[in-house]
Amino acid sequence: MTTTLADQLKHAKQLMDKTVEAVKREFATVRTGKATTALLDLVRVEAYGNDMPLTQVASVAAPEPKLLTIQPWDKTLLKAIEKAILASDLGLTPSNDGNVIRIPLPPLTEERRKELVKVIHKLAEEGRVAIRHARTESISKIKKIEHVSEDDKKKGEKDIQKVHDEHLKLVDGAVKAKEAEIMEV
Repeated sequence: MTTTLADQLKHAKQLMDKTVEAVKREFATVRTGKATTALLDLVRVEAYGNDMPLTQVASVAAPEPKLLTIQPWDKTLLKAIEKAILASDLGLTPSNDGNVIRIPLPPLTEERRKELVKVIHKLAEEGRVAIRHARTESISKIKKIEHVSEDDKKKGEKDIQKVHDEHLKLVDGAVKAKEAEIMEV
């Protein structure tokens, strides 16, 4: 299989784009002061003998800024959903009226906000590492391409470095935005 410099640059950009999107998705699951349905995206429920994502067994809504509601499609799963939410490390307390599970979002303490900011920074660093890895992988493939002048290879490496730097800026921007959202009282 022959690859060109343009193919390598495109491939590196795709990998880095996916990483930035993944980081943003991870950020959405971190709790802030406002209710968001993405908060429960990682909650898995024991249903029908399997661990299933909450969104596959119920509809999740945020009718108010400080409240999430969960409407299971099968009422027999109410207890399992409640148990899954309590088992998650979100620090949420669900209440169940027999039809709907309501989750009031308590205000975040200053200490919890700082913990969440640390979580955000850890997730961002994982994203940065993945972006650097994509750069390293692409540059090593460029060095192995045959029938391309050294000058063109150097230019290709510079282009990949530029894409790398742009994507790190995107991650940093997402970190700043999420941090501001968390620290907002």
